[in-house]
Amino acid sequence: MFDYGSAAPSDGAGGDAPRHLRVTGGTMLSGAIDVKTSKNACVALLCASLLNRGTTTLRKVARIEEVNRILRVLASMGVHYEWIGQDLRLTPPERLDLTRVDADAARRTRSIIMFLGPLLHDYPEFELPFAGGCELGDRTVEPHMVALRRFGLAVETSGGAYRATVKDRVDPPGTIVLTERGDTVTENAIMAAARFPAVTVIRNASCNYMVQDLCFYLEHLGIRIDGAGTTTITVHGREDLDADVDYAPSEDPIEAWSLVSAAIVTDSEITVRRVPIEFTEIELALAEEMGLEYARGPEYLAENGRTRLADLTVHPSRLRAPMDKIHPMPFPGLNIDNLPFFALIASCAEGSTMIHDWVYENRAIYLTELNRLGAHVRLLDPHRISVEGPVEWSGAEVTCPPALRPAVVLLLGMLRARGTSELRHINVIHRGYEHLAERLQLLGAEIEPF
Repeated sequence: MFDYGSAAPSDGAGGDAPRHLRVTGGTMLSGAIDVKTSKNACVALLCASLLNRGTTTLRKVARIEEVNRILRVLASMGVHYEWIGQDLRLTPPERLDLTRVDADAARRTRSIIMFLGPLLHDYPEFELPFAGGCELGDRTVEPHMVALRRFGLAVETSGGAYRATVKDRVDPPGTIVLTERGDTVTENAIMAAARFPAVTVIRNASCNYMVQDLCFYLEHLGIRIDGAGTTTITVHGREDLDADVDYAPSEDPIEAWSLVSAAIVTDSEITVRRVPIEFTEIELALAEEMGLEYARGPEYLAENGRTRLADLTVHPSRLRAPMDKIHPMPFPGLNIDNLPFFALIASCAEGSTMIHDWVYENRAIYLTELNRLGAHVRLLDPHRISVEGPVEWSGAEVTCPPALRPAVVLLLGMLRARGTSELRHINVIHRGYEHLAERLQLLGAEIEPF
């Protein structure tokens, strides 16, 4: 066993967490593991807490680096936060200080873009550092601007920052059609509409898990929202939000699928508990077509009272390649963040699998790092790979790519590989997973930090 300390590590060379992992592969795993709360939902709720003049308490927040970065930014603006066990309490000041924003923390996360929606209500001029995060390719912020211009926001970019100005008077937006059905774009539009005293209809909205959690939280603040979980969301805005709110975000479907993938790649029987089943059903259906055998328990509700959960027991299975290519789609399609794990699963399956990541230019390239462990991953172009399986995995020393999910895919591949592997510079994993290596160790994985 090893201890990461009480909080997620810092981005620098220091911190309590190990920077590398040594993995002895070929060991079957067993036991049960709970899925933790959603990284993406927690980050959205931290941004949304800026809408509320009262205190926001979020339950069972994962202590991951992405959360730490947003908390550093909030604290630099004057927000007081306090960890109470696993829960997080946030109390805003009377007025935010936007002149002292922690630029280093802000530039390390794409989530900083979601400050625009909340801040435009009270601050006619403000500045935010450019959004950063994983190196997954170019992603334009223009869809955010298209939506937020309807609320009077104008943004210029210069000197590594977004310089925002807000008009004094704006006609009610009425209906907004998003040019991209993105999660953060939808969240920004919802947060802008939440305190605009009118009815705003958002079409082509994402209905993904983190958007639903944001809607449920805003309902606790007294905002009426129709259509959460659909592509048309109607927000009945209120000019002032001042309530002490206690909210429990739902579990993380990406972590859930990571743990299911760990069972598949190690040919093990593992029970993954508290799986947000609505957001993993496509992945399960596709894996079942590839031969996955599993048992699904009865459904029950998450602590938010809305999200459906179930326990899954994954059994050792003989896999075959799917007939068609694997590609992501907006929810309810296969989640873009779960796509990389199918490179791992396809490497355990008989035959050839094509995986098409049409969203990110660079992530398919990072998945070719599996070849260092004995995989047969062929890059067809920046968006597509061909995976041949099954393969004989063998240990190797690999440096984490600068992208969260491919880094976790490598760690899980090392659990299968014969011999000893070393995964170096693992800080990127801490962005989205709390104590992942330690929790895998509890299932029998032989992992040693150094």
